[in-house]
Amino acid sequence: MPVPNALGVPCTAQRLRFVRSEQELMEALSCWRDALVVGQCSNLVLPKRLERPLLVAAWRGLRLVREGADALLTVAAGESWHALVRYSLGQGLGGLENLALIPGSVGAAPIQNIGAYGVELSERLIQVRVFDRRRGRVRRLAPSECGFGYRTSLFKAQPDLYVVLGLTLRVGPCNPLVLDYPDVGRELAKAGRAAPTPRQVAEAVIRIRRRKLPDPKRWGNVGSFFKNPIVSQRTADRLGRRQPGLVAHSALGGVKLAAAQLIDLCGWKGRRLGRVGVWRRQPLVLVNLGGGEADDFLALAQRIQASVMRRFAVRLELEPTPVQDGPAA
Repeated sequence: MPVPNALGVPCTAQRLRFVRSEQELMEALSCWRDALVVGQCSNLVLPKRLERPLLVAAWRGLRLVREGADALLTVAAGESWHALVRYSLGQGLGGLENLALIPGSVGAAPIQNIGAYGVELSERLIQVRVFDRRRGRVRRLAPSECGFGYRTSLFKAQPDLYVVLGLTLRVGPCNPLVLDYPDVGRELAKAGRAAPTPRQVAEAVIRIRRRKLPDPKRWGNVGSFFKNPIVSQRTADRLGRRQPGLVAHSALGGVKLAAAQLIDLCGWKGRRLGRVGVWRRQPLVLVNLGGGEADDFLALAQRIQASVMRRFAVRLELEPTPVQDGPAA
């Protein structure tokens, strides 16, 4: 069966099943112990053919519990992330507005520790409910147990250890607005929002994303294809002397550089390599120009990584996960 995916690459799974409840998931895993469990495939690079069974997380559910001015949102893995952000805002609850319009399912969010415009999922998380594949039981993990880092987690590092069943998030006034990201500040100023509400911040984020990023329905893409590299202060100072105007921000573990700027300075913005290319408005994004396959994207990514390494001696890491077919570890 063909597997829909955000990159728009051809992928056929020999065994594919949409799983609509947690009980159904556990029954399926008892039969297909090596199955790969996915959501909307919005951050995966899929091979042309998958022999390994594929289970698509399609169970739904959302529960809101008010705690004074704040609230706890418990959400099933199969729900849409952006729909969850919209629901939260519709209830007058802030905290997720900077994460608006991120594609994919709720279950995928902690795997990548999704983040945008100064906010990461791990900052809003209370717990992750998981199915432990090795022990065959449900567990609840605190954020400190999830190995969260910049666009990574325990779930990404050990993909066959747990299946994410759902999340609990804290939303409301306990989460102050994060407005110090330059793009967001400029967008709010342009709209005359001196004291914005969470909904107005979300609207600004959505406008920015729609302006910068291609519509995956027209141009297959997974958003950012590369992480922003984190380097030592010494490396950042050296590069800053060589390249005036280099964007650099303090980050946990060092200094974060802007991968988009490095790629642009290497001349890749708007270029194509066969059936795939670099988006003309945002060089972090690789797009399917028609008929592109996983190998095309990975070949282009390798060329870009090599260019950045030659010019800056900085290694770019991929943000999406290339899926290798084979049995579970």
